[in-house]
Amino acid sequence: MLIHRHDAAYSPDEWRAFLATRDFGELVAGGRDREVPVIVPTHFIYDGDATVRLHLARPNPVWEALAENPLAVVSVYGDYTYIPTSWNANAGTPADHGVPTSYYAAVQLIVRCRVVDDHEELAALLTAQLAHFQPEGGHAPVTPAAAPYGPQLAGIRGLVCTVEETRAKFKYGGNKSVLHRERIAAHLAGRARPGDEAVRDQVLRRIAELPAR
Repeated sequence: MLIHRHDAAYSPDEWRAFLATRDFGELVAGGRDREVPVIVPTHFIYDGDATVRLHLARPNPVWEALAENPLAVVSVYGDYTYIPTSWNANAGTPADHGVPTSYYAAVQLIVRCRVVDDHEELAALLTAQLAHFQPEGGHAPVTPAAAPYGPQLAGIRGLVCTVEETRAKFKYGGNKSVLHRERIAAHLAGRARPGDEAVRDQVLRRIAELPAR
């Protein structure tokens, strides 16, 4: 992922805060000598520090790729929208000469994956996921030796992914002046398409938190 200096995260706190609001992305496993990687859309839980956990069905082709190479990528993006030509035209430039662009946030975690087959550890992983995704309860306990979930554990495998590197990008016009970005934020408020409000919040937050240069 290309990350210009003006699009880089201000600090690890910025990308951690973004991930704290995300729990769905893509697990990308390149394996060895494959024409294309295995890409799996999946829910996950992130501990806010260095560990991502998830589970997948046992027939998933990702297991073979991870056996070849345990390094993978957990890719997450969001808060995106299209910025049209007229909005992005520089001051003094005809509106129809502007260059359109995309605004978005993206975090890629390079992770080393450990496969979990032990039913006790699998039960603990599933219990943690249920606590995150279904905090209101309403489900039976996950117990290896008991129904309803115990007999189904043989059909899944877990993954504990340790983060070795993080690549984070917040592409919200950081190469433009504050005035330019504030004007785009005003346009976003007026257009109000899906995603525009979240992007506007990101644009204004990045302006407010702009580090001293």
